[in-house]
Amino acid sequence: MNNFSPQTEKLNFWTKLAYGAGDLGPAICGNVQVFFLLFFFTNVAGLPAGIAGSILMIGKISDAINDPIIGVMSDRTVHPWGRRYPWMVFGAIPFGILFFLQWIVPSTNQSFLFWYYVIIAILFNIAYTVVNLPYAALTPELTQNYHERTSLNSFRFAFSISGSILSLVLAQLIFSLFPDNPIQQFIVLGIVCAIIGVLPIYWCFLGTRKRTLTANKKQEEGNNANLPIAEQIRVAFSNGPFLFVIGIYLCSWLGVQLTASILPYFVINWMQLPEATFPQVAIAVQGTALTMLFVWSFVSKKLGNKAVYFMGVCLWIIAQGGLFFIQPGQVGLMYSLAIMAGFGVSTAYLVPWSMIPDVID
Repeated sequence: MNNFSPQTEKLNFWTKLAYGAGDLGPAICGNVQVFFLLFFFTNVAGLPAGIAGSILMIGKISDAINDPIIGVMSDRTVHPWGRRYPWMVFGAIPFGILFFLQWIVPSTNQSFLFWYYVIIAILFNIAYTVVNLPYAALTPELTQNYHERTSLNSFRFAFSISGSILSLVLAQLIFSLFPDNPIQQFIVLGIVCAIIGVLPIYWCFLGTRKRTLTANKKQEEGNNANLPIAEQIRVAFSNGPFLFVIGIYLCSWLGVQLTASILPYFVINWMQLPEATFPQVAIAVQGTALTMLFVWSFVSKKLGNKAVYFMGVCLWIIAQGGLFFIQPGQVGLMYSLAIMAGFGVSTAYLVPWSMIPDVID
């Protein structure tokens, strides 16, 4: 007799590893985009800062629109592979192509560049959602056990942070190979990251598909997928714990992405350090976050996610505040603050995503 219980059964190591790999590609591409895209627009494509910021804003607005639409479509998908995997499998190649197209400068005409990058930004954000949103929704379909979800997300964000670090290492290597040609630097970076970014998505599909299909046979599907989208929005906004966790996620990642976007300017223009120094500072943050990920996961089993989040965020706030007072030449202090920030960034990766499935159930 099969005693499978999604509430209690533990996931094996290889399933967790394959699931974690699914976030490697989006992490690599997303991290390069967050750290370098604004800098690329202003310093390589030659766009004014206001126009460059507008492109990013339009892309994010389109992302906010397409997320719930694709989420509903994914929920309602009927396919032999399940409702999540077709989106990941068929969206992976367009995801890679559109990522690469962000890093070319097809013209010197600013109006043309604006519309080109706006269109690519909208399409890339759609492709990113097509791949990453169904992937993120796999967590409750793999397990309903609270601690297993935390463990599963530890693997996910271990790959995510590793991908972020890998992207920075690749950037530093590629920039050193083409020191006097920034256009070629970003073209090569775009090609390499696009290729590396696509392949792990298929690893995730192959490594978790059997477990997900087995779980789906044993679990009753929720009926929210059949609700009209307006009703789903009403249900979401009436779920207080869900809104609280979403608020944590929003504030945490707003801080992460704003800091990441201005970090190149801070390191190069304020600290007056060479461009090659910037990836090293970012690696200090992400490397610490990766190291602490499994530490925080262990601590959360003892103290809970709430305590872990508060501890991490307190360190993060101290580090962020320190950036307002640091002066050029204080390189050691800069790296110390980067490491301290990594403690907090790690909780931003781990805690919200571990809690979301619980407040949805």
